[in-house]
Amino acid sequence: MLYGSFSGNPKTEWLCDDVDDGNMRLLEAFWYIDPQGRRWDAPKDGITNGASIPRTLWSYIGSPYTGKYRRAAIVHDFAVQTPGVLRDDADTMFYFACAAGGCPLMDSKLLYAGVRIGTWGLATRDYAANIFTFAPMAPRLPGQQTPTELEMRARYTLLAAELQDTGDDFDAIHAAVARQLALPGRA
Repeated sequence: MLYGSFSGNPKTEWLCDDVDDGNMRLLEAFWYIDPQGRRWDAPKDGITNGASIPRTLWSYIGSPYTGKYRRAAIVHDFAVQTPGVLRDDADTMFYFACAAGGCPLMDSKLLYAGVRIGTWGLATRDYAANIFTFAPMAPRLPGQQTPTELEMRARYTLLAAELQDTGDDFDAIHAAVARQLALPGRA
């Protein structure tokens, strides 16, 4: 249980009547137990929209329902909505859950960097760009990106290079991400 463990495979159903057709309902409770023994719950009938990866990073990381990070994304969705759970703790759990789900180490680091970049983007309060949801964006040319999206991609590219040298030391991984995004360090 180096990285933790899941309760099994989540049982879900697509909510096809939903406006964006990207939500799923959990048909039974699902959870992840992290390396410290903390249980992260996703309740029966809870709604998830997969990994909340900013669209501009999909070409680097993948889209919401692809990859071995799907189970980690489900518990992360509920963790960030749970009163009293710090975003930093939920994102840390996501890193370990990605690894527990079978993601290679570098992928787990890049996915962690992606959710932290999402936190950074939210902190910039650039809601008008609508880059953190899957709702339709304002009309623009194919491939056109907002200034925040361009900065996000640049920061992610720099992070990917820096993360190569961190090994599996989570404090080093977090410090690299925090430096790049000017986020608060771990307490």
